[in-house]
Amino acid sequence: MTSKDTVESAERRNFLKLTGAGAFTVAMVAGASGMLWSEEAVAQTAKEEKERQAAADHVMTLATAYVIGASRSYPILQLDLKENIQNATNGKVYVKLAPGGQLGAGGALVQKVQGGTIQAAQHSISNFAPFAPATDLINLPYFCGANQRFVNLVTSDAWKNEVHPKVEAKGFKPLFYVVIDPRVVAVRKGGEGAVLSPGDLSGVKFRVPGSKMLQQYYRMVGANPTPVAWGETPSAIKQGVADALDPAVGALYVFGFKDILSHVTFTQAVPDSQVYSCNLEWFNSLPADVQEGIEFASEMTSHQNLAKVPSARAYAMAELAKSGVEFHSLSDDQLAEWQAAGGYQLPDWDSFKTELAGSMDNFAKLEEAADTRGRFYVHDA
Repeated sequence: MTSKDTVESAERRNFLKLTGAGAFTVAMVAGASGMLWSEEAVAQTAKEEKERQAAADHVMTLATAYVIGASRSYPILQLDLKENIQNATNGKVYVKLAPGGQLGAGGALVQKVQGGTIQAAQHSISNFAPFAPATDLINLPYFCGANQRFVNLVTSDAWKNEVHPKVEAKGFKPLFYVVIDPRVVAVRKGGEGAVLSPGDLSGVKFRVPGSKMLQQYYRMVGANPTPVAWGETPSAIKQGVADALDPAVGALYVFGFKDILSHVTFTQAVPDSQVYSCNLEWFNSLPADVQEGIEFASEMTSHQNLAKVPSARAYAMAELAKSGVEFHSLSDDQLAEWQAAGGYQLPDWDSFKTELAGSMDNFAKLEEAADTRGRFYVHDA
């Protein structure tokens, strides 16, 4: 038996032992630290987690759809957020992490946060929109598709003043917005060639989520929008039920599309962004110093997320390229062609602007915020 076999056996044994005993968070923390192979290190981690939970005044269940380790290509940073909240509150909050879809994903997690079943969760803004409609503004094409415009917008006073009160009225407190990268145009193997202009999408069956806004956009740029549930999307792409889809590169890698795609084009139309939301009633019940600690921890983790974006993208692209996926960046003139065909400046989008922002004047404030570089820098694809 090799030392590698011994280490892997120990890791498997310790992981099963911990999860069987209900110590999933311990197993995750130990695994992320590379300590599952060591009985002593696992015991130390378990002891530390137990002591942290016993010493805390508040337990915060934080649920995500992503496995620990996904941040290598998809910078969700759930372990960092757990650690930062625990430390920034001086141990008054213990974060019980529930990763990898243990408690559900997408809209199911949003619903649990809103109902107070769990205290916080990660989910896409697209999944958040049915519960907090004002956030759907980010899906307006070319409004804040580029990473920097998205960060400018969601960290602005205008967004906090115009959008957050509407979100809070639905029972949520946004902790921070997670930059992943813009959505792309990804074409399946065996389909058409690279999509470089809207004309290349003519007749293409384009997998879309439930968002009416995204469905309208892909119709405007010439595609045939085909709604497919996320869980059924890999088989739909393989079988040709859909020819193309639009998640960010990191998501394409994490969810196993690398062997079924041929071309990826960076069209920068809409951000494939995430948000950590918290139950507002629970948050408001906390002492002021604990609230401040959670807010500071969220800001710290946001900074870490922004720094992680380019390295996560580079890893995902390198892994997809190994399977023969070709990448295409567009010139300013090419991007202008896409925006002219489906961008938010067109009157087709005015009803969305007034409904979601409240008025065209309110939307103008948000547009100015997206145009204005704030405190934070993030790398764009």
